[in-house]
Amino acid sequence: MYLLDTNVLSDATKRRPSPRLLERLSAVPVELQMTASVVVGELIYGAERDRPNRTERLRHIEEAIAGSLTVLPFDTDAARRYGWLRAELERRGERLDDPDLQIAAIALTHDLTVVTANTRHFERIPGLRVENWL
Repeated sequence: MYLLDTNVLSDATKRRPSPRLLERLSAVPVELQMTASVVVGELIYGAERDRPNRTERLRHIEEAIAGSLTVLPFDTDAARRYGWLRAELERRGERLDDPDLQIAAIALTHDLTVVTANTRHFERIPGLRVENWL
């Protein structure tokens, strides 16, 4: 099962998405494709910043992403994992932005592979499986 990161969903909703990404997405049943509430928040943030296209982008997020994918919350179990991960990475001198840590914590909590173009960020996280479909 897969947790789709912000850059993957953002690419998938472009006018001309990556053919490689579309091929991979179509090969994996939608019930095995998930995302995180943190990712939805990042997508909404991007739409809110794009004033001229705000309404269209927000509608698209609701219909194409939030309406068709399972959206996993940043809950207490993920928060515990996040706290441990953040402390561990800081001990090693390897900081990671909070949204990426929260996404990783949700993926680890649900035993999911993170699909992202930012493999360099996520590969530092112990036990996390990462794939790049772009």
